[in-house]
Amino acid sequence: MIEIPKIPKLRSSTGTFSGLEILQYIVLICFILYFGKTLFIPLSFSLLISFILFPVCKWMESKGINKMRAIIISLLIVLSFIGIIVYLLFMQINEFSNEWGLFREKLSEALNQISIFIVERFEITTDEQVAFLKNSINNSGTQVFSLLRSSLYSLSEYLFFLLIIPVVSALILYYRNILAKALYQIFPADRKETVHEILIETIRAYYNFIKGMFLVYLIVGLLNSIGLLIIGVPHPFMFGFIASILTFIPYIGIMISSLLPIAVSWITYNSIWYPLAVVLVFSIVQALEAYVIFPLAVGHRLKINTLVIIIMITAGGILWGAAGMILFIPFASIAKLIADRSPRLKILSILLGEGEEEEEEERNKTQS
Repeated sequence: MIEIPKIPKLRSSTGTFSGLEILQYIVLICFILYFGKTLFIPLSFSLLISFILFPVCKWMESKGINKMRAIIISLLIVLSFIGIIVYLLFMQINEFSNEWGLFREKLSEALNQISIFIVERFEITTDEQVAFLKNSINNSGTQVFSLLRSSLYSLSEYLFFLLIIPVVSALILYYRNILAKALYQIFPADRKETVHEILIETIRAYYNFIKGMFLVYLIVGLLNSIGLLIIGVPHPFMFGFIASILTFIPYIGIMISSLLPIAVSWITYNSIWYPLAVVLVFSIVQALEAYVIFPLAVGHRLKINTLVIIIMITAGGILWGAAGMILFIPFASIAKLIADRSPRLKILSILLGEGEEEEEEERNKTQS
């Protein structure tokens, strides 16, 4: 018989986890997060909201307000902010519908010009073009039905999240003392102080995350407005900042917010190049926001390096979609807080960090 050698333990003599062990844990966590996303996405958003509202609730409770009343008032502030975003979204749709008549005429003229160009350039008659479009629509009927079904499922999932997240957030805030005590009981007595520090730092990290997000929206709004101003679109700052605020709604927000400036520029200048310029401006700003502004503004506040921020955005999009692109950044910050306080996770702490602490240690050693 062939004797299979045992795999040696890869943990170093210093008691730290090896890179391979950390990679195995990461794969296992990603597996659990992907198949449990229906539970973990609303729970993560609820934790995020409860951590953000915790200082507000504590301040109101210190002023003599009942705990439940403080929680309700805090949640009403958040819901009011969401209501403002929804109002801006419907305002965009309403203003766009008022311009729909002129927009439809411009669209018909553009389609006619494209059809004439195809006839002259490729010698394809109008009847052949119509027949091709009909065949394409008929052949794509199954795909449209599948897309509609998946869209309805996603919509029902989002509605479920919208209903359950405020409730879970309120319950987390209400039972926060019980949850903290239960968390302390999981760890040994000598680690309770470390767990308490991690909890405090986590709340602070989430608060810094929200401040970073506000800075991102401000910069994106200014860039959108400057781009639209250069093009010559009327009311550039209004359109620019509405588009910035609506980017809070992933994918859909930027598409809806771009419709009105596209329509206004088309009607104003009677040229297809101005709407294309609007699309180009928003595309460039979105690319800058995803890969430059967001990592720098948020990552610096969370003390995570830019490369990790970009990787977490990509991994979050793969595992959880748009929700993961938002939530995985604070997750990385929490992992960094835990790794900084655990000698066994020194490798993870180095990978997530900005390298400033290591450089400071080397400078101290050199000076000594």
